[in-house]
Amino acid sequence: MAYFNEDNHRIAPLHVRKHRGPYKGSSFRRDRQRGNHHGGFGGPGLLSRLVIDRDVTMSDSSQDSSSQPRYNPYGREFCKGDGRMDRDWRQGKGGGGRGGGRGAFRGGTRSRTGWFKITIPHGKKYDKKWLVPALQDICSIPYTPIQYHDDHNNVHFYVDDFTTASALRKCSRKVTDCDGYKVVVHIKRSDPPNFLFPNLKVEELEHLKQCMSKRFDGSQQALDLTSIHTDPDLVSQNIKVALNRKTNMEAVIKIIEENIPQLTSLNLSHNCIQRLDELSELVTKVPHLKALNLSHNDLKSEHELDKLKGLKLVELWLVRNPLCDLFKDPSSYVSAVCQKFPQLLKLDGNDLPPHIGFDVETPTTLPPCKGSCFGSDDAKVYIQRFLQQYYSVYDSGDRQSLLGAYHDDALLSLTTPYNVQNPSRSGLREYFKDSRNLKRTKDSTMRFHLLKHKRLNVVALLNELPKTQHDITSFTVDVNAYTNTLLSFTVGGVFKEVVVDDKSKESTRAFSRVFITVPAVNSGLCIINDQLFIRMATTEQISRAFVAPAPTPSSSPVPTLTAPQQEMLSTFSLKSGMKLEWSLKCLQDNEWDLNKAAQIFTQLKTAGKIPDVAFLK
Repeated sequence: MAYFNEDNHRIAPLHVRKHRGPYKGSSFRRDRQRGNHHGGFGGPGLLSRLVIDRDVTMSDSSQDSSSQPRYNPYGREFCKGDGRMDRDWRQGKGGGGRGGGRGAFRGGTRSRTGWFKITIPHGKKYDKKWLVPALQDICSIPYTPIQYHDDHNNVHFYVDDFTTASALRKCSRKVTDCDGYKVVVHIKRSDPPNFLFPNLKVEELEHLKQCMSKRFDGSQQALDLTSIHTDPDLVSQNIKVALNRKTNMEAVIKIIEENIPQLTSLNLSHNCIQRLDELSELVTKVPHLKALNLSHNDLKSEHELDKLKGLKLVELWLVRNPLCDLFKDPSSYVSAVCQKFPQLLKLDGNDLPPHIGFDVETPTTLPPCKGSCFGSDDAKVYIQRFLQQYYSVYDSGDRQSLLGAYHDDALLSLTTPYNVQNPSRSGLREYFKDSRNLKRTKDSTMRFHLLKHKRLNVVALLNELPKTQHDITSFTVDVNAYTNTLLSFTVGGVFKEVVVDDKSKESTRAFSRVFITVPAVNSGLCIINDQLFIRMATTEQISRAFVAPAPTPSSSPVPTLTAPQQEMLSTFSLKSGMKLEWSLKCLQDNEWDLNKAAQIFTQLKTAGKIPDVAFLK
């Protein structure tokens, strides 16, 4: 009877094929030819083949490299640690965190290290002495099944590198048993089996210590722990050490701390390391460490490196870790790593450009806030007068009178912070429908629609906004540009929305506003561009808002002041350092007698009876 494989090609009958089923035995000829005797941990089996790429050696961190040209990662293609050009960068491969993530074989980052669990559904019915060689005869890579066992009707075992797992996956449905059923092979990435690497005993720790001493170079203060789990001294004693296990890594670090705390170079390559939690102790226990090799491991996220940020590394190797494939180009990779280790001079064996920083040796603090900056006394007078007039109308309840403040072709844009998850949580719901937030509004037509053009449209929008009361004492002003024909300035402060019914509640907001103005036809300033940004006020702003009493209509008739009174107000405010509204009140209380107002001001200031909010910042 003939059989057909999954490609519908005719194959030999079962009784003349090489594998005669679980009852007929099998040939190990291919294994003998390849030198693979299916040994355990003591022989040249699977673990001895863990290193599938050329080893990356740890160079002397103290070696003078000044004579070597500096490596410019932005000027040429990125190279692998063995000097070959990395085609993955040029062909856009990798990037397991950018759209893949569906497992080891479907679109994810194909790590060359790590453990994989092999499952044979209904494999319990097969004899191991038939099944393992049957798969081996058609598998392109020799393999040794680690911890072969059955679970219910299924058979499981482990392999410890991607290449072997991938080759076994291709064997699925390629072997037919004596009943005519095809053997299915399932592959899944796995943590190392816990029973494979038990906690080390006291005598085993002593063997590990002796093994590490042979790998230590005292002249260079360097320790090479590359593929420590395959070390012959440990394998011969059946001591299983895996540095991707917490207890094993802690044991290694403790030995280093107690015996060689002056260590400057540590090589941990080819150890299937997935996390760096235990290595964070190196910051305090090995403070002189300058060179660290983590290449050919299984680090999947750059955030793992944050656990080592306290180390003052000058050399670091990360090549052949899945995290290296997450960056769009080599410069992004180099930049991300250098942000975590600013003193780094070498990355993956390549010299980096010299670090440029602005660090200072002595602790410094930011200079104190100076408050408003007007640029000149003339600009200060114009702006303060303009703001008092503008906001007295804005807060009056009828903003129609603001038409006279805007140019015929004026533009206005309103912006608020945007919460992607829940916009209503920001507390600025009344402003969202008119908010021209460019991150939220992608459509160009809508962007143009939300930009109010012509003064009628500008004032119409302002009329729709909630009724307000601004705290003029909270205003700070910065002049951006000041010429004979243009005045641009930014004003920021706080306001509260006026309660109009029982359902509404009083809320304090903060704002920042950029006015671009030109001289008006008659006098004063005319707005040609108005950019308004409204946000929630901070706790500090709320606590300091509206401390001074709100100006009353009798105390702020700025538009009705005569020209001499306007000049006197400006002079008194400039000499006293008080804000316009406080200077105005002082002059009015002293019947516009400048000398008398100055005398009373001096007495009150000496007695400490004038609050700080009365003065310009």
